[in-house]
Amino acid sequence: MKSWIAATLLALGMAARPAAAQTAPVPPERPACREVGDLPFLVIDAGSTARLGAIGLDRAAIFAQMRETSIPETMGCWAMPVGNFDSQLVSVGMAQWNFGTGSLQPLLQAWKRAQGGGFRRARRALMPLHGKTIFSHACLAVPVKPRCRDKILAAHGPDGKLDPVLWGEFNALFESDAMLQVQLDTYLALLEAVRQDLLRVFPEGPITLRKVRWAVDTKVQQGGFPLDEDLARLRRKLAAMPEGERWERLGAIFAWYGALSRSIDQDGVQRDWAWNLDRWGCLLDRRRIDPEQYEMLHLTFLRSRTAIGNSGRWQALTFERRAKIILGVGSVSGKADGECLR
Repeated sequence: MKSWIAATLLALGMAARPAAAQTAPVPPERPACREVGDLPFLVIDAGSTARLGAIGLDRAAIFAQMRETSIPETMGCWAMPVGNFDSQLVSVGMAQWNFGTGSLQPLLQAWKRAQGGGFRRARRALMPLHGKTIFSHACLAVPVKPRCRDKILAAHGPDGKLDPVLWGEFNALFESDAMLQVQLDTYLALLEAVRQDLLRVFPEGPITLRKVRWAVDTKVQQGGFPLDEDLARLRRKLAAMPEGERWERLGAIFAWYGALSRSIDQDGVQRDWAWNLDRWGCLLDRRRIDPEQYEMLHLTFLRSRTAIGNSGRWQALTFERRAKIILGVGSVSGKADGECLR
């Protein structure tokens, strides 16, 4: 084990151990749910099929990407509603659309339109107690109106979680067939937007599947990508960097992730960070990081520093999610994939 990773582990209160000795993270138990995946009634129009096929996404790949997105968001479920723990009021759906950012309201509007004249009947069937509130003008506004916010917060328990009734109604709505189509349509629009983003961020190409997966996760969690001027500055620095500094510089980013993960106000990484730090250190020590991965890790570092939700509470998780995609080795939400043994 090289000195940088050993020093980092010691500084974080961990003894350096062979990778095989590190205990694999254990994912949390997931309640029974309707799992994200392809279903015969879900429709992808011919235009989307053609445009997304240009970046290597056929129907199977689209649903595989949806599944991958849903793992850190909902443990692979179509619904999994949660309350105001992150100041977003309610988050629900395979990409955790929420009231706080205004990403949930368009899905509710789209589902309402899809019901046509049967809207009230469908709403009463799925959300008999809270449906009138959730589909009110106050809750469909962006941002939501105070009277909507107050009613939803009143349906939270003392632990800050949604009460069982509201949880169940959101779950029923987002597991319904019609809402699955709305979620798919919304995700397809995101994938098409990502196609344009990729051409800007990687103008020299090629657009690999790794870049597509990285871009989708970035778009879902942070909404966008570094500005052109920031991309240009980073690439100038990488081009001018002496070869002898190459691995030390990347090691410093991994050390940043490790120190941030251990700090007092970082959440979502407690099961994962030690295992990740060890395995990524192994990849670095064995020089198993190619030029594309190397640049993408630096781009991820650049963007992760701007994750400002809850005053930066999720920066380590933001980096962790993208680094796992880039390296093919990592743990997110207790789900570990890939391996590196010294």
